[in-house]
Amino acid sequence: MNEIMPAEPLTADNDYSTVCGTACVNVQHKNNLGNPKPDWVAEEVPVALVYNGISHVVMMASPKDLNDFAIGFSLSEGIIASPQEIRGIDSQDSCHGGIEVHIELSSRRFTELKARRRSMAGRTGCGICGTEQISEIFRPISPLPFTQTFSLDCLDQALSQLSHLQAIGAITGCTHAAGWIGPTGNLLGGCEDVGRHVALDKLLGMRARTGWQQGAVLVSSRASYEMVQKSANCGVEIVFAVSAATSLAIDVAEKCNLTLVGFCKQGRATIYTHPQRLAG
Repeated sequence: MNEIMPAEPLTADNDYSTVCGTACVNVQHKNNLGNPKPDWVAEEVPVALVYNGISHVVMMASPKDLNDFAIGFSLSEGIIASPQEIRGIDSQDSCHGGIEVHIELSSRRFTELKARRRSMAGRTGCGICGTEQISEIFRPISPLPFTQTFSLDCLDQALSQLSHLQAIGAITGCTHAAGWIGPTGNLLGGCEDVGRHVALDKLLGMRARTGWQQGAVLVSSRASYEMVQKSANCGVEIVFAVSAATSLAIDVAEKCNLTLVGFCKQGRATIYTHPQRLAG
C-alpha cells in the first residue's frame, strides 16, 4: 500500500524547484503593479506516445508519472489487454520542450494497433481531437460484472485525502487528481495532472502496475463520457466524481453496468447509475 502524505503547504521559504511539474515565473498582482514577484506555475508539455517507433498520439500533460500514463492510456484505449503486453517503456526529451514516451508492444498487439491506427491530437480538455469518424468515439465496452461493493459511509474519508495527491496543485492550484479508494475508504494512491483525462490514465496505469482490484476510482473533476469509458475499459466498476456527470457519461455508465456517482462532497453524493453496488 502506498502511504499518502499531505502536500507541503506553500510558504515563501519553500524551494519547489525539486517538485517535478512546476516552474517559476515572475508575476504582478493587483494593487502592486510594477513590482513583479516570483511565483510557481504548473508545467504543461507535449507528451508523445510512440509505439514501436510510430507516433500515435500527442497529449498535453504534466511531465511526471509518464510510465503509468503510458500503461494506463494503452489499457484504457484498448491498445493492450494487460501491462505484460508492453515489453519496455523509455522516455526521451524531444523538441520544443516535449517528451517522447517510447512503448515497445508485443508483436501481436502492434499488428492490431497498426490495423486500426488513427491520427489524434489530444488536449487537456478534449479526448477526441483528431478522431476521423463519429463511430470511433463510441467503441464497444464489454458489460462490467457486479463484483464490487462500497459503503458510502467511507467516502468522506477518501474525499478528505484527495488533496494529498496534489503536490503540484497545492503549489499552483492548477491540477486535477485521480485516486484509488480501498474498500474501507482509505485512498491507496493516485496521480495528478493538468488534464483530467491524463490524471485518470496515470491512475489506471498505477492500478494495473500495483494490482489494486477491490475499490473505486475518485476524480476531482466532472465525469465525462470518456472518463466512464476509460474506467470501464480497465474493469473499474465504481467511479466517484467531485463534480457533475454529463448526460452521455450517465448513458454510457448505464449501458456498461458502471456505478457512477457525482457531486461527491463531505456528507453528499448523487448516484446516477447502478446503486446496487452501494450501501450506507
